[in-house]
Amino acid sequence: IRYLTQLLQHEFVMKLIAFLTRVLLCFRLLSSVPATLQHCTAEHQVNLVDVIRKHNLDDYGYIKMINFIRSTKCDASCLTGLPDAPLPWESEDFLRPVQQDDPLLQTEVKRRSVRSSFRLLAQGLVLNAGTSKSGNLGTVAELREDEDEAYFSSYGHYGIHEEMLKDKVRTESYRDFMYSNPEVFRDKVVLDVGCGTGILSMFAARSGAKKVIAVDQSEIIYQAMDIVRSNQLEDKITLIKGRIEDINLPVEKVDIIISEWMGYFLLFESMLDSVLYARDLYLADTGSVYPDLCNISLAAVGDPQRHQDRIAFWDDVYGFNMACMKKAVVPEAMVEVVKADTLISEPTVIQTIDCNKVCLSELEFASEFCLKITNSTDCTVTLVFHVFFSFHVLSRQVMFSTGPQVTKTHWNQTVFLLDRPVSVQAGEELRGKITVRKNKKDPRSLLVTFDLRDRKQTYSLQ
Repeated sequence: IRYLTQLLQHEFVMKLIAFLTRVLLCFRLLSSVPATLQHCTAEHQVNLVDVIRKHNLDDYGYIKMINFIRSTKCDASCLTGLPDAPLPWESEDFLRPVQQDDPLLQTEVKRRSVRSSFRLLAQGLVLNAGTSKSGNLGTVAELREDEDEAYFSSYGHYGIHEEMLKDKVRTESYRDFMYSNPEVFRDKVVLDVGCGTGILSMFAARSGAKKVIAVDQSEIIYQAMDIVRSNQLEDKITLIKGRIEDINLPVEKVDIIISEWMGYFLLFESMLDSVLYARDLYLADTGSVYPDLCNISLAAVGDPQRHQDRIAFWDDVYGFNMACMKKAVVPEAMVEVVKADTLISEPTVIQTIDCNKVCLSELEFASEFCLKITNSTDCTVTLVFHVFFSFHVLSRQVMFSTGPQVTKTHWNQTVFLLDRPVSVQAGEELRGKITVRKNKKDPRSLLVTFDLRDRKQTYSLQ
């Protein structure tokens, strides 16, 4: 929407002839969105593209402007004589659609895969309007396919799969677990949730599985089909395109569910939701989910230079005070590599997840923590996670960690910087509380709140 001129050049807009849209500034009916915009320019001397540019409207601003025009039935002079600020549609009330299935708003819906931010806005409108499908807001299973399109589109490109496959800690852990425990997979029916290129499915087949059902909604599954055929495993592996929540499997029950669902902070992207959905619907009573155990840990970090580079930097930028930027910078959690020598506490576990028993509601939690400080410095906190396979299997347990003291993974570490670092002394105990919850407007993202001494800060992962 922000770049409506570019939007109009896209082929899909020209296919909107089926839509009939009432012109904003009069009562004529025209055959398409472009025709409506052209009519506004020619007949009413209002170029909406110019209005968007002049006032630098973002997605929210555009939605508000359209609904303002529709609700107030303002004339052309109202739009051409607008002050720089405040704009008459600033109120959040104008986020509510005035015209149901408004084509001027539906145009952007068609572009959700390009502008995922609009997807978040659309979900917000649904929540504000109170029209959700159930009382259990914010779950991945409740997302419509088009609302989830941007997420799966991001996994359609080979690049992200190359990065994951080259992560030896990740990929070899799955391989070693399956190859070292063939008795777990022998003659079993296995479900691979979010199969990607099919690497886990092929490990399972090579480990003796009788049948593997691999499910993925992204376009990469077509490559996975070729990969499976190239390795002569098509007699064992069946690939299905679709979300696990939307499809029907060719079997009633499976013996094993295998999935690489972990995101940054472990829970980012909420793919575990889909694994639990599959577990509750398809897993046999004697079956198991792998990996079967995970935990999330916090540790204190003493890295004044990191704070200087990311936060204090804004206090003096080439002689100008840009400290107001901290309001945008601080609340955004960072995913990056933490140097092991900057750790100033042992990690403490804040949450343990048993994938065979955990409930969806338990993926949102609050936990108090205590970090025993080893060095006197200014500190912040970082989060890592550990993943365990065959926790209840005797042959061989396999695990991996995303901590800074071990081999780097593509997950790195999640760092939470404060506006003002906490000063700590060696030997003291730094106590606090962490609260983790899904963003109700986008259940694949997370909101993480820290209560630490006299301050409280909420961070987003999105």
